[in-house]
This record gives sequence, structure tokens and C-alpha cells, in this order.
Amino acid sequence: MKMNLKRLALISTAFVSLTGAVAAQQNVVWWDFLAGGDGIRMKALIDGFNAEHSGEIQIQATTLEWGTPFYTKLQTSAAIGEGPDIATYHLSRIPLAVDSGTLSEISDDDLAGAGISDADFTEAAVQAASVDGTRYAVPFDQHGLILYYNKDMLGEAGLLDENGLPTGLDGLENFDAILAQFSGDGKYGVSTPTGDRYRTIYSLFGQQGGTMFDEAAGGFFPTDEDLSKLTTAIEVVKGWVDKGYTPVQVESPAALALFTSGQAPFFIMGNWEIPTFVDLHAKGELFEWGAVELPTLFETKAAWSDSHAFVIPANAGKENDPEKRAAVMKVIAWMDQHSLDWAGAGHIPAFNAVRESAEFQALKPQSDYAGFADTAVFDPRTILAGPAAPLGDAWSNFINPATTGEIDPADAAEQMRDDLNSQL
Repeated sequence: MKMNLKRLALISTAFVSLTGAVAAQQNVVWWDFLAGGDGIRMKALIDGFNAEHSGEIQIQATTLEWGTPFYTKLQTSAAIGEGPDIATYHLSRIPLAVDSGTLSEISDDDLAGAGISDADFTEAAVQAASVDGTRYAVPFDQHGLILYYNKDMLGEAGLLDENGLPTGLDGLENFDAILAQFSGDGKYGVSTPTGDRYRTIYSLFGQQGGTMFDEAAGGFFPTDEDLSKLTTAIEVVKGWVDKGYTPVQVESPAALALFTSGQAPFFIMGNWEIPTFVDLHAKGELFEWGAVELPTLFETKAAWSDSHAFVIPANAGKENDPEKRAAVMKVIAWMDQHSLDWAGAGHIPAFNAVRESAEFQALKPQSDYAGFADTAVFDPRTILAGPAAPLGDAWSNFINPATTGEIDPADAAEQMRDDLNSQL
């Protein structure tokens, strides 16, 4: 009888241990908006995390439609307590999300519990992740505007150094002279998609030290000097159009083809096109190419940037679960620590240790333009900013058309300012 009781006790102990282990696994509900190559890379990261943390933490991932549908669904779901445990987000949209009560604060203790801190990330991204000194996101990358170049064409013109990097591009007069050198006879100095020219203009505005938004000083472009700097930036890009250095109207696919066909030595676009060129070159369908930071045409380095980041929705009515939150933070820290794989999409890791690693430095051309992470110009801290937001509409309605001669640059700058201020 004693033997049976002892055996029963052992079985009971084993059962309790087994069920305890099962209960200890945290299932983290994840939403993202990542499609195409980004989606493939993120799925690989999620699979890697799940394999490494089997029985401890498992990510249950869902990919939703990018843009307004994603942000609207996240906001409405969080409001009724049915949002995910973690979501991807653009840092430029953080102020709007905070204003709508969608996001939970991420404290210093949250970061410390996962073994990370603000000091692990680029300063520009850390600032963009906070509103009024409160952190609501953890940066994952920085993506921004860069300059792609044709090594063959620049080499023949004597514009490459011993490392195959462009030389002599800084300064507006210098850069314009180089564009003129390659323009004519059906060719152009630079390919700039009409619909994306606002990013170049915002970068040049930042290079002049312009202030786009200051609520206390009056809102958007608060001084005449700021408005003048915006006008100057528009006139630079319009000048490229007027002088025949870039086509009047050319949208993204045609602009891409203009560069890949050798009709333009330069292409200004976001770093997300890196996989396209890598694939074309691997197939033997592209010349030798590279990518670097935008030239500094004015006083300081600056380039338009945004950041994919991780947020924790403020799910209304849900009780705080310290173990679940610790698991979410562990997911975030792991993703940042393994973001070298994400850099394959062209993005710059926001996590300093990865960006400064020998492995990343060997990654080309990403490490050649990684400097923009430290001089990035994010959207201003306003609820009107970010993808699929009023600021983007204003750029499209007023500034892009000014580069094609539809609106006078000074008038376009004023109309943009007045339109945005009317929505505050």
C-alpha cells in the first residue's frame, strides 16, 4: 500500500511539473504590416525566435494591410481590449497614436528587464519614439532617403575614389555641375520619382536647419525664414526639372527603369530598393552599382527618415500581466539583437551593437550609407505626421506639383503651411 501511495505521489508531482511547464509558455499575439521582402525576412526572424524559445515564448503572428487599414484596426481593437500584445509601427505616427490612447508607455524598467536601454539605440530614433518625454516605442530600424549610383558611369567620369565611392558631390553647385555633365541626348543626371520628391525636399530643408513644426511658436513653418528654406528646397528640385537634369513627370517604376537602364547615373530613393538591385545584379542584369548618403548640398548633413518600431497596445480593460509583458519585452530585445538579418532589406539597424558590428560593416552597400541614421530628419512631433496621414497629403497636394511647374514654389510652401495649420 505504501508503495502505491509513493508511486501515486511521484506521478502527481510529474503531472504538476508537466502542466506547470505548459502553463509557463507565453503566447505573444503579434500584428505587423510587412509584405513583400520585408514580410519574408520578418517571418524568418519570427520562426527563428519561436524555435529558440520553444516551450517558453511563442509568437503568434498576423500580417495586416499596410497604411490606414492597419492603424485604424489597431486603434479600434485596442479601444475594446482586443488588440495584440505587440505590433510594428512607424515612429512618425507615434504622436497620433498617443493622442488616440492606442499605445502603452514602455518604461525604463520594461527595457531593463529585457537587458536593453535607450543607450543601445540611435539618438534620433530614441527621440522619435517618445512624446513629451514618455517612451511609447522601441526602435527596430531606420529607413531613409539615399543616393544610388552607377559605378561604371561615375568611374568613366573620374568621380570614384579608390574604394569605389563617389567623390565631389557635396555642395549645390558641385552637384548641379555633375548632373549637367550627364544630362542631354535622352539621358538625365538623376532619376527622381515625381511622387517621392517631397522626401528630397524635406531632406534639403533639414540640411538648411529648417524647423517644420513648433507648436509653441505657431505650428507649421513657424517663421518666414522656415518658409523661405522650404521654398529654396523646392526650387532646387524644380531646377533639376527645368534644366533637364531629371524628367518632369516620372513615377516610381519608370524612375527605377531610368536608372537600371543606364539612362541616369544617380537615383534618389529610399533604401527599401536595395533588394531589387541585389537581385538584378545577381542575375547579371545590372551594372556595378552602389549607394551612399545623400550629398550635403547645404550647411549640414540631413536625410528624410522614418523607423519601423515595436509598440505595446494599451488594450482597454485588460489587467496588467507582468509575465506577459516581460515576454513581449524579451521578443523586442531579441528582434533588435538579431536585426542584422533585417538589414538585408536595406534598412539600417537602430540597435547600435548590430550597426557597429564587423558583420554589418562588411554588408555593402548598407554600411556605406549607414551614417544617415545619426543625421536623420524624422517627421515633426505632431498628430498630423506619418504614413497615411495629413502631412503626406500636403506634400502630395502642394510640394510635388511645385517641382513640375504646376504651382509656384513660394505659393506651394505657403499653401502647405496654411493647410496643415488649419488642421491643428
